[in-house]
Amino acid sequence: MKTHIMLAMLFATTGLANPAHSEPVSSLRGAVDILQNSRAPTAKQYIKDREPFERDYVQQPPLIPHKIRNYRINLKSNKCMSCHSWAKYRKAGATKISQTHFEDRNKQVLANVSPRRHFCTQCHVPQVNIKPLVGNSFQPIKAITSQ
Repeated sequence: MKTHIMLAMLFATTGLANPAHSEPVSSLRGAVDILQNSRAPTAKQYIKDREPFERDYVQQPPLIPHKIRNYRINLKSNKCMSCHSWAKYRKAGATKISQTHFEDRNKQVLANVSPRRHFCTQCHVPQVNIKPLVGNSFQPIKAITSQ
């Protein structure tokens, strides 16, 4: 009962109760018909800055071989998917996102990228050829090196 009263109050205060008093809804394209000038933009071909570095250990997330400055990755948007999604990787000449990114923690296959894999830069970082900040003696196992 309380819900019905609250909804009635909401509609009354926002003008939704009487559509004659509300503003008409219009498209962002204005009065242009949807079939006019509705060409999809051409896909950009992103050029690699350099060839990918080889991985140093099994299951190492691949490094990103191009610049990602100003890439938007948030809850509503993921710029990486404009090239690396399964639907677009061929046309973009990019590596497709791994099938493992479509699994939840219980290995259940999902229709979309798992929320825990949505923020790519948590694991993948742009590659740079610089001296390590901290020295180490790590050596990759022989099985994944060219020997």
